[in-house]
Amino acid sequence: MTHGYAADRDRLLKRLRRVEGQVRGVHKMVEDDRYCIDILTQISAARAALDKVALDLLEDHTRHCVADAKGADKEAKLAELNAATARLLGR
Repeated sequence: MTHGYAADRDRLLKRLRRVEGQVRGVHKMVEDDRYCIDILTQISAARAALDKVALDLLEDHTRHCVADAKGADKEAKLAELNAATARLLGR
C-alpha cells in the first residue's frame, strides 16, 4: 500500500529538514541570549512551516485515502480526517 504523500515525499522531507534547521536556530538563539521578540518571530516561522507540511499531508490524504474509499470505509476515513483536522486545530 502506498500513502497519499508518496509522490510528494521528497518535497515533504525537504520542508521538514528546513523546519528542523529553524528549530535548531531557535535553540541557538536562546543559548546566545537573543532578544525575545526575535526568538518569537523565528518560532512563528517554524510553526508556519510545520503547518504547511501538515496541510499538504491532509490534502494528500484527502485525495488519496478518502476520495478513493468506498462505503463504510469512506465514512471511517472521513471521520479519521475530521479527527486529524480537529487535532491540528487544537480542538
